[in-house]
Amino acid sequence: MVADIGGLDYYAWNTTLFVVASIIGSVLSTKCLTALGARAAYVWAGVIFAIGSGVCSLAPDMAVMILGRTIQGLGGGLLFALPYAMIRLVFAEPLWPRAMALISGMWGAATLIGPAVGGVFAEYDAWRAAFWALIPVTALFMVLAWALLPKKSADTSRPVGVPWAQLVLLSAVVLAISVGSIKPEAIYSVLGLAVGFLLLYLVYRVEARSTWRLMPKGGLAARGALLPLYVSMSLMVIGMTSEVFVPYFLQVLHLQTPLLAGYISALMAAGWTLGALYSSGLKSTTALRAIGIAPFFIVAGLVLALVFVPRFDPSLLNVAGVCAGMLAVGAGIGLAWPHLLTRVLESVAEDEKELAGASITTVQLIATAIGAALAGMIVNLGGFSSPGGVAGASSAAAWLFGVYAALSLLIFVSVRPVIRSKAERAALDAA
Repeated sequence: MVADIGGLDYYAWNTTLFVVASIIGSVLSTKCLTALGARAAYVWAGVIFAIGSGVCSLAPDMAVMILGRTIQGLGGGLLFALPYAMIRLVFAEPLWPRAMALISGMWGAATLIGPAVGGVFAEYDAWRAAFWALIPVTALFMVLAWALLPKKSADTSRPVGVPWAQLVLLSAVVLAISVGSIKPEAIYSVLGLAVGFLLLYLVYRVEARSTWRLMPKGGLAARGALLPLYVSMSLMVIGMTSEVFVPYFLQVLHLQTPLLAGYISALMAAGWTLGALYSSGLKSTTALRAIGIAPFFIVAGLVLALVFVPRFDPSLLNVAGVCAGMLAVGAGIGLAWPHLLTRVLESVAEDEKELAGASITTVQLIATAIGAALAGMIVNLGGFSSPGGVAGASSAAAWLFGVYAALSLLIFVSVRPVIRSKAERAALDAA
């Protein structure tokens, strides 16, 4: 693509502005669902995504490409957040964990299929066709959404405002973190993260005083039920962002082909899907054990990655160790994920469940941006660029998985209040 339209220096902004627009879309999803109703909200989200894809496919230069990706991100953020808000409308409460697992399964399937489909377009140098191909698929999705979604009319009886101040600050958070991570020098990553966390604190302060909120009432309260859920989700997502560099490490240190390296790193998503599908059908007490066991899988997987990824060793045994680590991290997240998300919806009042559903996406996107920037900072400090090569990749991998394994130990602490509150709820239900 860069060879065709140029703009290599601005290439990273495609991802940065896509993420910013996705966060805006996820926050606006609650208002869209309330104002337009389910069918229209899904169709308009699809229209926006299709327009963005069309702009990308026709882009004569990088500026237009970035514009298209931003529009795509807005539609994608809506499409990302709407399913979580729709779960309570489509499914009975006992089925919520299975519905959450189904959404996770779709992400896992897309992650596994994506490299193969992308490889076909790359093989024929047909990057414009990759964007064009999204339009008929999106059109089919809109037809199915209109035909199958419940006939829920728009609810104009209760006002739903947009938390503009928090949205601007959140956008600034992602921009600061992303701009810092774009630069190869580690000092920029450190500054970007520092500014990002300062802005996140401002979001917290504004959220506490605002009439229109990003999170349900009490979502960021220190003793509230939601904060441990959001922290646990964030730590898990941050741990998963370590996979960003796995394809590079596999190619340099284990001499794998780009396609195979991509599929090995995708095992983390596959593990997430398998873990979520298994865990979603568990009874309440067994689900508590799954949440408690999840951190062991995540930490063990990152420790396996710490042991096997930094080695310059293309042997089958070493690559198998990497695969086991990727699967374990994903499986650990998947074991807990459906129940954490279900608990978010269970912990709020009826009139805030749509906002709670949208908050899941917002938290996930912010955690992804922070995790990717943190990973970039760690590998740069670990020698990714200097000295670079095999020695730099080995050192960077050791630092990345060592720090992330240590960071993931915090999940043991963050899930304790979740397990305790869920156990109390189960006891009340039994009584």
